[in-house]
Amino acid sequence: MSQTNQPVQPNVVLSNTEDYSDRYANSVQMRVSVWDFHLIFGTLHQDTPHEMKVHNFQGVYLSPQQAKALLNLLEQNIAQYEQTFGQIALEPQHIPSAGPIH
Repeated sequence: MSQTNQPVQPNVVLSNTEDYSDRYANSVQMRVSVWDFHLIFGTLHQDTPHEMKVHNFQGVYLSPQQAKALLNLLEQNIAQYEQTFGQIALEPQHIPSAGPIH
């Protein structure tokens, strides 16, 4: 501990696993349970006016604490983005049911 009784923060070293990759997602679905948040990332394609297809490629489980930390980071970064580039407009979208909450 430092002299002000504040714990010393360790240095964080980031590294990627061998199977790490960057992907683009324009679809994110969420399933919530008592224990975790499950984010499912995919790409949405609308080939016809009456059908949209979502191809899911990655699911990520987050603890409720990590999900809230992600929410805070997204809020901060979206506010900075909008301050720099202007308001992000959302179009009305069909939102499929995410399924039951367990």
